[in-house]
Amino acid sequence: MNELRLAEVASFIENHIGPGFHDKKIDKVKRLTLNDVLRRKNPYLYRAKATLTANDYITAVLDATASSAEETVFGNFLERVAVFVCESVFKGRKSSAVGIDLEFDYENTRYLVAIKSGPKWGNSSSRAKLKTNFITARKTLSTSGGLEGRSIEFIEGCCYGIDNNFKKDFHRKLCGQRLWEFISGGNEQLYTQLIEPIGFSANERNDELKVLYAAKLNLFTAEFIERFCDAGVINWQRLVTYNSGKHVPIIPRLDTA
Repeated sequence: MNELRLAEVASFIENHIGPGFHDKKIDKVKRLTLNDVLRRKNPYLYRAKATLTANDYITAVLDATASSAEETVFGNFLERVAVFVCESVFKGRKSSAVGIDLEFDYENTRYLVAIKSGPKWGNSSSRAKLKTNFITARKTLSTSGGLEGRSIEFIEGCCYGIDNNFKKDFHRKLCGQRLWEFISGGNEQLYTQLIEPIGFSANERNDELKVLYAAKLNLFTAEFIERFCDAGVINWQRLVTYNSGKHVPIIPRLDTA
């Protein structure tokens, strides 16, 4: 086991958070179309919330779409940070096993880690799939001789959050501080020490995103009014037909005399 050098972790984050998070987030927003945001979100919800203006509707669905994409992109970036930390300490590596993100050996144990963003990452079906992946990995390693006499332990690792019920029936679930301490060889403060380097260039990149977001909001609002409003009033039937109808074409707008 090697000693973790915080300066190297900070350097890794600062060198990779631009292309690994900010650039990808901005690129996803650039590629969004009005069709994307209208078809991904529930129009019934916003009707129930008495949304009346095109601007309010587009702001809500664009925010929700961008936020969902942001969570995914940042989760993938944090996974890379976790692999780097473990690689530095335990010579950890990206796993080739299905559904497993990280594996490493320590003493007489092979650890296989599935890295998730937070503790509420999936539904019951997703969690059942995780257990299936663990079982499959165990069978594969046991029959291939890859364990080389080691025992095997499975970890559900969540980059943030708390779950004090960490002993599961088939594995351990380590969240937040517990995960970062585990993969760093015992650094109890690593989970807080990551905060500063993660903020590298955040202000300038967020300013860039705000300009892009404002442009998308204006363009989408104008297009939405043209396609889904009659005399300035949202035509909810037309909108629901576009979002959920089995025949994709938009109902033509009736011009008012």
